[in-house]
Amino acid sequence: MSDRLAPAIVLVAPQLAENIGATARAMLNCGLTELRLVRPRPTLPHPRATAAAAGADAVLEKATTFAETAEAIADLHYVYAATARPREGVKTVVTMREAGREIHERASRRERCGLLFGPERTGLENDDVSLADAIVTVPLNREFSSLNLGQAVLLAAYEWRMAGDATPARTLALGKAETARREEVIAFFARLEAELDACGFLRNAEMRPTMVRNIRNIFHRAGLMAHEVRTLQGIVTSLTERPHIASAKPKKERGPGTKGRKRRSD
Repeated sequence: MSDRLAPAIVLVAPQLAENIGATARAMLNCGLTELRLVRPRPTLPHPRATAAAAGADAVLEKATTFAETAEAIADLHYVYAATARPREGVKTVVTMREAGREIHERASRRERCGLLFGPERTGLENDDVSLADAIVTVPLNREFSSLNLGQAVLLAAYEWRMAGDATPARTLALGKAETARREEVIAFFARLEAELDACGFLRNAEMRPTMVRNIRNIFHRAGLMAHEVRTLQGIVTSLTERPHIASAKPKKERGPGTKGRKRRSD
């Protein structure tokens, strides 16, 4: 999605430069770059905002300032007001997750959206909320749902990003490893089964086919890499040949009462 259709983050009357910087950092983490400030107490650039941004300077440098909330959202098609407090009047309430999905849907129609966040201490005023199309909230612990400004923005930005993200939920990081070829795996099976026959583990002729299939399935589920098959081959070698054990002579234990006793000569 182009920056033009990504949601704008609008902070109404932010009080602390650190929170503006933390907001910029949260935004850029999720690929958002348009920050709008309404009557901010600190003036940008500000050293504490820059420090809190931790490298998201581009967001701070592009931030625009407005005198009124209505002016800051004038060019947007749909606006969400972030608040955890009950409000008067009838207004749609959606979760951050649903808002993220809706924003992508509206963007597909070339509609721009924005997310309003209020001051750190009081949150959005009712007049600001009345300018929004819907309220967005996060279903947190009802006994303690307090978030700082940067956290709230990060949740909203993250849900927006995830709504349009195609990253697989689970992958296997292979690094430089190569998946074992079938011939390598089959050769290992043949050797393992031969050794299990030799030691008597597969002596039950009736159960042998089922036991062999079960053993093979254990290794199939593992999705063996080529180097892992070589390791398994080495393990079989160590367990079956054991040259270090065959050549080792067991120590003869001394019987009780022999400590310190001299051998008697006749």
